[in-house]
Amino acid sequence: MNLGASNTESEGSVQLQISELNARLSETGSVGPIIFGLQTCSVETNNSSTTNSACRTRPAIRASEKELILFALHLAVLEKAASGIGTLRFIWATVVLLGGFVITLDKTDFWFITVILLIEGTRIFSRSHELEWQHQATRSITNVGINSFRAIKPSSSLILRTVKTIFRPFFHSRKASQRSREISGMTRQASRRIWDQKKMPTRTWTSLEVPLLPHAKWVFISRNVSKVSYWLQLASATSCVVLSMIKLILQNYGEMDKNNRKSALIIFYSLALAEALLFLLEKAYWEWKVSVRRLLDEVNKECDLGQSGMISIKRFLYDAYSKCVNGSIFDGLQMDMVRFSMELLDSNSQDEQLIGARILRKFATSKVFSDDTLQKIGINLSVMERLVEMLNWKDPQEEEIRYSAAEILSKLAEKRQNSLRIAGIPGAMESISCLLHVSRSHGGATDEISENRIIFDNENYGSWAFNHLGLLILKKLARDHDICGKIGYTRGLLPKIIDFMHAEDRVLTDSTAAPSQILTVKRSLQVLKMLAVTAGAAGKQLRIEISEIVFSISYIRDILRYGKKHPELQMLAIEVLTSLAIEEDAKERIGGTGGVLKELLNIFFNEEIPENWSHVRVAAGEALSMLVLESKNDCQRILKLRMNQKLVKALESPLLRINAARILRNLCAYSGKDCFEELRGLTDAGPAVLEAIMNEENKLLEVMVGVAACIFKFMSSQEACNMFKRAQFPESDLAYKLVLILKNYQYPSIKVPNIRRYAIELAIWMMKNNEANNLTFARLGMERVLESILDTTSELESFSIFCGTIGLCRHSITIQTLVETAMKLLVEK
Repeated sequence: MNLGASNTESEGSVQLQISELNARLSETGSVGPIIFGLQTCSVETNNSSTTNSACRTRPAIRASEKELILFALHLAVLEKAASGIGTLRFIWATVVLLGGFVITLDKTDFWFITVILLIEGTRIFSRSHELEWQHQATRSITNVGINSFRAIKPSSSLILRTVKTIFRPFFHSRKASQRSREISGMTRQASRRIWDQKKMPTRTWTSLEVPLLPHAKWVFISRNVSKVSYWLQLASATSCVVLSMIKLILQNYGEMDKNNRKSALIIFYSLALAEALLFLLEKAYWEWKVSVRRLLDEVNKECDLGQSGMISIKRFLYDAYSKCVNGSIFDGLQMDMVRFSMELLDSNSQDEQLIGARILRKFATSKVFSDDTLQKIGINLSVMERLVEMLNWKDPQEEEIRYSAAEILSKLAEKRQNSLRIAGIPGAMESISCLLHVSRSHGGATDEISENRIIFDNENYGSWAFNHLGLLILKKLARDHDICGKIGYTRGLLPKIIDFMHAEDRVLTDSTAAPSQILTVKRSLQVLKMLAVTAGAAGKQLRIEISEIVFSISYIRDILRYGKKHPELQMLAIEVLTSLAIEEDAKERIGGTGGVLKELLNIFFNEEIPENWSHVRVAAGEALSMLVLESKNDCQRILKLRMNQKLVKALESPLLRINAARILRNLCAYSGKDCFEELRGLTDAGPAVLEAIMNEENKLLEVMVGVAACIFKFMSSQEACNMFKRAQFPESDLAYKLVLILKNYQYPSIKVPNIRRYAIELAIWMMKNNEANNLTFARLGMERVLESILDTTSELESFSIFCGTIGLCRHSITIQTLVETAMKLLVEK
């Protein structure tokens, strides 16, 4: 950081002060540049620190879906045990009994074994396809309960492959009917969408409504087949238990021989009984957990997924169960709702995407789960890219998915690191721009320049939710100055943001205006403000582009003129003007737009503004002081408004006097010689200024010394003498005060960087106005003080205002020149 050309020890002291201040600001969360000077240019930065938040130890949060995973694990253990026993029993029956003893088996045993195998085959077959139907049910987002989740791996059962081969034509026809289903059409609501309502397809076959055979609609609808299958499984298992118990109790196996036929039959019936009992135990466990304890409802309530969340919970349980059954029983333990939903987002099925989007949106906005959820999403670049891609979707059926993606991104953008990742995705800004849809209808020139406008007729105008989210995302992204540059470079995005800033007088003046309309204007102003305060070359370009859009300044003027009921909007609009005024061309456009300066002055002098919004008046004063800084045209425009006496009177107001003094100094310094007569009236402020110089400190002292150095130049010697008499203290007291100021500020000060310059300017005027003052300054040791100042001058004292550590509006006369002029006058005494 280089604040001056001098390599002296004093310059190093100034740099040390700035470094310390930077460190203090960083500790408080602000990592942006330092702001100081007469008229400050505020720079907003991201005050969130992902590093600090990552280092903080967060309390462990219990995963609500943990019980579901354990439930699926328990079911899988029972299922695999039953499957293993069933496979062993089937092999025992086919190889040992029917294969080895089929000739010697008793007729009753032969048919018992055959019936048991057929019953079990039917039950396994129905269980397998019930699982498939339930899977299709969850994929179709239908509100149907899952009866059971027991399934057999195809490789683990010979009977399953056999039965599938027999019934393959039937199920091929069913799958063909599923593939021929039409894409559903949703009726799009014109009013506000209530996203938590379930989707109601109007033209789509769901998997549970497909008529498998004609003229048998009720019997062969998949929904009813699933119910029949459920009871068939219970009947099959119960039959196996009854048949096996009968044979094990009676043990009427016919004549026994030495071939261990009795032992083989006992083993077979025991295996059949064990398998059936395990199945019934699994079914009872399911019913106890789901129907009695209502596990799914409890988890859904803890996750706060709403009415439609039951589908998500069932689908999660199904997937966890499938992983435990089809792989290791511990595979399901790796699942959680966030990873599950992120996987569904990448699906090609719209219904699965909807489930994933709903879960992620709910978890990302939850106070309990948001931190962990956003952290997992933030480190998964593919998921973030998918969310950004979803912003471009325009299908009416995908509105909720698109809205959820936008809301998740808005939460992600709260962290600076996530903001950088989002902005780094190719096409991200263009995707966010797609959320902003404006459709305003005006007559006249505006329609010729821009075809897309927004109608503020009612609260439920189209796409308002997407507009708000789009602006919110931009607002959070704009906290990083590098991203601000990308926003400015995105084609068509800046005009859209400015379009949302427009509000007609009836919207601003009507107390019944829809809150959504005011919120839209507010967010667009917030984004513009953050863009306008961007530092560096990117900020300069942004300010120029904003001011060059022909509607920017006129929209802000309307807010200033009609927004009395919305001081927050006025505050934002004024801050935008203050930042734009840094650029010379923008300053001229603002002053040249009719009514802007007048409205700012009206707000500055408006005593009817509530006390809690008094800072709006202060902001208006800062904007005015910026606009008249080094702008001859704006100074003359303000003088034509004949507000001089109000400005002089404002010096007596504790709230307004700092900015009033800045405005008066700039008017005197930059209005030009042709405005001499208009400026003479400002000399009435002399006594009030002198009193402030003698009694005040710090910033107020600086601005009062500065305004005195300019205003007193319009006085004759006699007028100056009369002023000191009215103030009731001699000129020597003022000379003593100026020397004391220079002694107190041996080095340039960050808080008051121009106080030494202004004190020397005022001393020069006093010595030129009255030669007697030369002797007074000499007796006070002014020459030694000026010599020490020459050794401590800094580039810090060469500018009127600063944006960060960058100086703006360099003074035309260097402080070295002023010191030399003062020393010459002392010599001439």
